[in-house]
Amino acid sequence: MVWGGISIGGRKDLHIIRNGTLTGRRYADKILHFHVIPYAGAIGDSFVFQDDNARPHRDRLVVNMLEAETIQRMEWPVCSPDLNPIEHVWDMLG
Repeated sequence: MVWGGISIGGRKDLHIIRNGTLTGRRYADKILHFHVIPYAGAIGDSFVFQDDNARPHRDRLVVNMLEAETIQRMEWPVCSPDLNPIEHVWDMLG
């Protein structure tokens, strides 16, 4: 499993998630803390975070962490791959 970040101004390197599944704790500790929060700080008030509705992304710990950092999260419907740009990348890769 990998995590990657893309924006209009660039991209983040892929982060490989090893040794098990992604939990809310692992997502908060390995992804949000080291990748999302610093990037959001660099962008400033115009930063809006988009993720899919996977369980680790909706974990109470994750929600609290994003709220504490005042990171605005894009609201979108459950199971909406059309709104998720990474789904289109997977299609292009075959």
